[in-house]
Amino acid sequence: MAIFEGAGVALATPMKADGAIDFDKLRELVEFQIEGGTDAIIVCGTTGEASAMTHEEHIETIRFVCQVVNKRIPVIAGSGSNWTETAIYLSQEAEKAGADGLLVVSPYYNKATQKGLIAHFTAVANSVKIPVLLYNIPGRTGVNIQPETIVTLCKNVENIVGVKEASGNFSAISTLMSLADGCVDLYSGNDDQIVPLMSLGGKGVISVLSNVAPRQTHEICASYLAGDVKKSAEMQLKAIPLITELFREVNPIPVKAALNMMGMEAGPLRLPLTEMEEANQAKLRRAMEDYGLL
Repeated sequence: MAIFEGAGVALATPMKADGAIDFDKLRELVEFQIEGGTDAIIVCGTTGEASAMTHEEHIETIRFVCQVVNKRIPVIAGSGSNWTETAIYLSQEAEKAGADGLLVVSPYYNKATQKGLIAHFTAVANSVKIPVLLYNIPGRTGVNIQPETIVTLCKNVENIVGVKEASGNFSAISTLMSLADGCVDLYSGNDDQIVPLMSLGGKGVISVLSNVAPRQTHEICASYLAGDVKKSAEMQLKAIPLITELFREVNPIPVKAALNMMGMEAGPLRLPLTEMEEANQAKLRRAMEDYGLL
C-alpha cells in the first residue's frame, strides 16, 4: 500500500527575521495544508531548506510537524545526505520523531556509481522500519538514479517502496514503469508534469505548488485518480503560468516570496539563498493574481 496517493506538499520552513525557525508560523502552514486537503506533508526536503539546517534543527522540525499533524495525514521526512552515516542517523531520528515515511535523496557531490547508490540506499533503508521513497533529482545532485537501479532497490529492499522523480526525463520514467511491474510507487517531483507522470502509473506529486495552492493541487490529482482526466489536465494547464514563476529562480526562493505575498509570513531564506529579484517578484505576483491567489 502506498504511503499516500494524491498531492503531498514539499513544505517550506518559515524563518524569523534573525534566521531562526519560526515554529508558530510552521504550525499555521501545516494547518493551512490540512485544511486545504493536502494528502501528505513532506518536511525537511529541498523546499524546506534542510540543507541549511543543523542536524538538531532538522530533527526538531520533523518532530514538531509530526506532533502538529498528529497522524491526520502521513508525514514524510527528508533524511538524505551525501554521507551514508549521516543519512542513517537522520533517518533513524526521523523514525523516532514519528515520521510515517522517509524521502532520501541520492548522495550529492560524491557522484556515486549505481553500485554505490544501491549500497547507500540499502544501508539507509535497513536502518529503519518505516517505508522509504528514493528522490531522483540529478539537476541538484549531479547523479541520476537509473531505472534499473530503482527497480532493483524496490524489488530487493522490503521498505524501499518508490521514488520521487524530478529528472523530467520521460523516456527514463517510461522505462522505469515498464521494468517495475507494479513494484514502484511513482511520484512526480515536478509540478508541471503531474498529469503526464500519473498517466504512466504515478500515485501523485510531491509538490511546491501545494504550498500556495493546496486545494487546487489536490484536485489535479484527485480528479485524475477518479478517472476525470480531462478535468485534471485542464487544471494542470491552468496552473502552468504560476508554476513557471514558482521556478523562475531556484526553489524555494520564489515559493517563500509567494507565501509572504499571501500574508503567510514565511520569512527570509538562509544563505546562500537570497531574496527574489524585484522584477521576478512582479512576474510572480501577476501570476498569483491571475490564478486567483491574490
